[in-house]
Amino acid sequence: MKKIIFILFNLIIGVCTANAQEGIDFSRQYSAGRKLLICVDSSARNIYYDNKFPNQPNTSFSYLPEVNKVSIQIYFKKTDNIDQYRYTILADNKPILVNQSFDKSQLKDYDAGDQEIFSFTRLGIFSVKGKVITTLLYSIEKPLDVYKSVFYGKVIPKAEMKFFSKRVEFEHGSGYETNIKERTNFIFGKKDLGLTVIKNKSDEDYLYYTSISDKQTNKIVFSSNAWEYGHFIEGEGEFSPYVKINKDVFKKSGEYEIIIQPLIKWNLPMKEKEKFITKHKISINFEEEKFFSTKQLITSGLLFPLIAGAITGGLAVYFKNQQIKKKVAAEAKQKEIAQLQLNSVRSQLNPHFLFNALAGIQNLMNKNEIDNANRYLSKFARLTRNVLDSKELISLIEEKKLLDDYLQMEQLRFGFRYKINASADLDTENIEIPAMLLQPFVENTVKHGIAEKGNDGEIAISFEKQVSNLVLKITDNGSGFDTAQTYDGLGLALSKNRISLLNTVYKDTPFILNIQSDTNGTMITITLSQWL
Repeated sequence: MKKIIFILFNLIIGVCTANAQEGIDFSRQYSAGRKLLICVDSSARNIYYDNKFPNQPNTSFSYLPEVNKVSIQIYFKKTDNIDQYRYTILADNKPILVNQSFDKSQLKDYDAGDQEIFSFTRLGIFSVKGKVITTLLYSIEKPLDVYKSVFYGKVIPKAEMKFFSKRVEFEHGSGYETNIKERTNFIFGKKDLGLTVIKNKSDEDYLYYTSISDKQTNKIVFSSNAWEYGHFIEGEGEFSPYVKINKDVFKKSGEYEIIIQPLIKWNLPMKEKEKFITKHKISINFEEEKFFSTKQLITSGLLFPLIAGAITGGLAVYFKNQQIKKKVAAEAKQKEIAQLQLNSVRSQLNPHFLFNALAGIQNLMNKNEIDNANRYLSKFARLTRNVLDSKELISLIEEKKLLDDYLQMEQLRFGFRYKINASADLDTENIEIPAMLLQPFVENTVKHGIAEKGNDGEIAISFEKQVSNLVLKITDNGSGFDTAQTYDGLGLALSKNRISLLNTVYKDTPFILNIQSDTNGTMITITLSQWL
């Protein structure tokens, strides 16, 4: 990649004279994402280009605080099928150019001798001062693979924390304390699980990451760039981004600092970086567990002569109980860690699903199927509310509704047939399973199994009872795939990882995943052992 950019840099230097009137220095080019380069004002000094983010693998972010205008250029290998590419450009989230193809007459070639031959053209010169220019690049052959480049000409805002909330374990699950915005002191007891940090929602949530510093040692004890979304405040319509922090992060009582800052590759001095960083100091204290009350101690002292003979036996029982407690505590901790990992996997599955669904709408628009796109969007709105719901378990009837909404939505694109059946002896309203357990597998079946078969495609989903086991099946008549091969698809990999984590949480009711596939179709079976 570096070699290609270097060749292209030399190529573009030759056209700088013809564009001098734009006030842009074409002798300085910067990588700006997949296939894109930018040129900026000659007077600009602070350019922070092509930043990548683990939670947004197809997004490139360039921060241009001193730039007035940018020239955006795109390059192709001669082996690329340029007719298949499209681009869209937005200014402050409003479209300037939508679904544009490339004019081959505007492409210029560069022959690098024994290297490959490249073609390049300019998408245009855009005013970026005080604005956000966004480019979306995609191929109509792979409409789901959208590469986004953001050119940020505003001042990056400091993240605004809404409030902190202490997570508490209740009899039937966990919940939150009353929200206190300016709280600085937290006392953790036996039933407290940790903290939740909530920030104001923004279009650039992916830009920020959260860390916690121990003020006594100045060491970072926690860091995360993955935001979950939930509803916390009564009467507030939108979902807020939040991050959960387990109380085990705080190894001891003391002073800590919660920090939210942009994940930018910049070379600013720390004094300048502080302008973009939000900090909040908190004090953490742990309650000491009281094994005996004062009254119990007095009673024990009076009865001591009577129980002296039982001390030996009591000690033996005590040490045995301590061993059991340690084992139970270790299992509980392992379960808690697995639950946190499950939440992380689900927080990745939700945006993965939403991104694919939005790409489906875009695909229908690209094919000018406006009516289907509108129906798709209507079903997508209701489905989004269910997907973003933070419930861990949902009933079989709710899972069926979610799958119905999704499959009806995808029918508009691909025209396949499907059916969902539940055994008559299943109480679908009261039997619960982990939320979105089947949807990623069904989505994989649609995309890679029967999408190409059109109206001939068939999907069958069933919920069955086998003694005390709950068996969930997905079958299709697609062309199949090699089950022994590892694929790059994110949804299937995350779902397999999720089932592995569920087996850590539900040790007594293991989840068994079985995938059988050949040229006649694929059958995916998930067995929830001893679930009924």
